[in-house]
Amino acid sequence: MDGAPVSQLHSSPKDGSKTPPPWNIRKTSPQAVGPPPPCSAALQPPVVSAAFDFSVMSYNILSQELLQDNDCLYTHCDPAVLLWDFRLPNLLAEIQHLDPDILCLQEVQEDHYEDQIKPALQRLGYQCEYKKRTGSKPDGCAIIFKSSRLSLLSSNPVEFFRPGDALLDRDNVGLVLLLRPNWALGQSDPSTFICIANTHLLYNPRRGDIKLAQLAILLAEISRLSRIPDGSTNPVVLCGDFNSTPWSPLYNFLTSGGLDYRGLQISMVSGQESVPRGQRFLTPPIWSDSLGINQRCEYKKRASDQSTCRTVEGAISSVTNTPAAAASNSAWIEHSVKLQSSYQHLLLPDGKPEITTCHARTAMTVDYILFSPDSSSSLSGGGARGLQLLSRLSLVGPSELQEVNGLPNQHHSSDHLPLLARFRLHH
Repeated sequence: MDGAPVSQLHSSPKDGSKTPPPWNIRKTSPQAVGPPPPCSAALQPPVVSAAFDFSVMSYNILSQELLQDNDCLYTHCDPAVLLWDFRLPNLLAEIQHLDPDILCLQEVQEDHYEDQIKPALQRLGYQCEYKKRTGSKPDGCAIIFKSSRLSLLSSNPVEFFRPGDALLDRDNVGLVLLLRPNWALGQSDPSTFICIANTHLLYNPRRGDIKLAQLAILLAEISRLSRIPDGSTNPVVLCGDFNSTPWSPLYNFLTSGGLDYRGLQISMVSGQESVPRGQRFLTPPIWSDSLGINQRCEYKKRASDQSTCRTVEGAISSVTNTPAAAASNSAWIEHSVKLQSSYQHLLLPDGKPEITTCHARTAMTVDYILFSPDSSSSLSGGGARGLQLLSRLSLVGPSELQEVNGLPNQHHSSDHLPLLARFRLHH
């Protein structure tokens, strides 16, 4: 049993479910999905004449350089399973088996991406977009999609490092793509677009202020790209390693759309630590007005920006410094991107926590696939075009991971598990 794979696909037969491979011998119970939100994988969606079903996978694949720099986290592992020549075929085989339409990867080492990962996935019919971390960091984020099903409208890298800004001095990045289903080729209707975002936020548990500022930059770019001329918004899927736990203040900010941070200690923002470290509290405003992003996590506008094209390849919106609004003195931030998690974060029937990452120091959920729900969900506001959740890849709890000697192991070659969700876009 040691090292056996620990995840399996739970989806309904009518939405294209896959039979787990012969080596998937973990006896994980099918993941029950509660009453909406999110939607139940056990309930069949109504028959519709026009719908686009697609799957999204998010996976932190563990950069080899970061593994080697933090080898103390992997002393429980057989050294042979930590070698890149062993890990790469496993990672590629897992991707090929799960067969996502859209793949969001984190900790993608640049040389491995260019020389091995990108060519291998291109041979499988994927188009690859990549953003390396700034500075000397060796890795970055990638969004990869099947060119037979989707077409690229714009690729928009997002850098969180801002020279001269004492808060935004870290090299984390994001990437936001605007995609169009191929059935809509030739159409100019922007309502058919899908906004896909991927990021890997700062790890440091004690710097929740930096994480929130990084998130504000990413949400501003998502808001810019998902907004269409009639005032409504396109569906959004936001993936990544957020280095934040379920129901932490950062998670609640993402899923509720607002955060009152009065009296909130910086070290408690992400929920990675249960005991506060230090006595530093968040104070308004969290990020500088010079960032050009308001407390609603939107770019500040100027008259000349009103007609700015939203699909400029590889660009981040131009912003100017404007006087701080009165709201910047309030301990409140918000965003307008309607998001809910594809996962419930607790296993049934015992309520144990789902785990997405596990190494010598921790086992917790920090990875998410967030999406904008369709109008049948109470979270979806007016003017928002959303997605219906059809199914998701099951996760496991701490005890199952202990049985297989944690991560990485013989079958799972990262210290994270992949997440996979299948959605329906009505059109």
